[in-house]
Amino acid sequence: MSAYLCPPAVVHGEHVVETTQILTEVRSRHPSAPWLPRIDGIAASTGIASRGWMQPLAAAVAPSSGSGLRTPAAGPAREALARQGFSDREVDRVIAALEAIPAPQTIEERTAAAWAAVQRYGERAARGALETAGLEAADVDCLITSHSTTPALPGLDLSLFNRLPLRRDVLLLPAAQWACIAGTRSLALAADLVAADPDRVVLVVISEALSTTYQPADGTLESLIVRLLFADTAVAAVVTGRPRSESILRLDATWHHTLPGTADLHRLDTRADGVHFVMDRRGPRAVQETVTVMWQWLRARHQDDEPPWHPDLLIAHPGGTRVLEYMEQTMPEGWPTRLLTYSRAGYATGNRGGAAVFDILRRAYDAGQKSGRRTVLYAAAPGLTATAVEGEWL
Repeated sequence: MSAYLCPPAVVHGEHVVETTQILTEVRSRHPSAPWLPRIDGIAASTGIASRGWMQPLAAAVAPSSGSGLRTPAAGPAREALARQGFSDREVDRVIAALEAIPAPQTIEERTAAAWAAVQRYGERAARGALETAGLEAADVDCLITSHSTTPALPGLDLSLFNRLPLRRDVLLLPAAQWACIAGTRSLALAADLVAADPDRVVLVVISEALSTTYQPADGTLESLIVRLLFADTAVAAVVTGRPRSESILRLDATWHHTLPGTADLHRLDTRADGVHFVMDRRGPRAVQETVTVMWQWLRARHQDDEPPWHPDLLIAHPGGTRVLEYMEQTMPEGWPTRLLTYSRAGYATGNRGGAAVFDILRRAYDAGQKSGRRTVLYAAAPGLTATAVEGEWL
């Protein structure tokens, strides 16, 4: 198997949100939270000073355009007050006061604006990737898309089909629920597609508005961590079955691994005020298990190589810096240090979910890579599932 990747296009969220802004907002909203005395230390442990969002922080914390007392509840409230002997005037005053209470945004309010942004950013990334590859939209034979926090039907694939526009016979492959694994798994799928037909041109577009998981009213510790972690990014890249002058990386092999019984460790919960990202403390250990199996795959694949094989670069998105540290500690003996330099740099401005691997790859490309550098791309996602791709810089 050989597929060829052109430089990815990366579009960061244009609204810079400082960690200090988030901490100020959280302190004002949850002054009695038991974890509040530790908030500065928790924020510092993420290593993230700022992140880019597709919408400003003010949009995430704004109240609903509706009232605290939803219309269906007004009737029963009036009847209950009347039964307690309140006069009509007193009932009117109480109902008016209840209606004046700000309500949290509904899931519709939170998602609509984010979905619009996901489409705009996805289009920008797609056009950038095509331009970098020296191709037109009409050259695309297959479009793979992913966007996990903004559910929509039709999805990003149909949106881009109309926006670019693509040919009518283009193969559309939406994968909205890939989440953090979207980067590596889309490349693995694209490699399979061009292996079947080397003349195919595959365009991958991943657009993530992870800031929609910022839930101001949620006073849990895990919600605080989610507030601090996520960034919004759209990425895109072209994969072909034959090398082009614009190609930067040859993809040679892929690996997949899924752990049974781990679906509850990371998940999106849909509630009245939108989506909440829920994390279990057992999650990092499960991700570490997939890393160990990946090492075994690489050893088996190169067991007869002389001199002994090792990657020159690891582009990894395992969900956080804790697992990056585990990867460094458990690498096979003899592997060089600092393989994860660009992966660590990617986390410094937020967790980009499915867009992370392309973002890290772009950082490595911009820094300059010598031809022949052996590279492994790895990511893990809720499920718990992981995919790795092995390749070499051209």
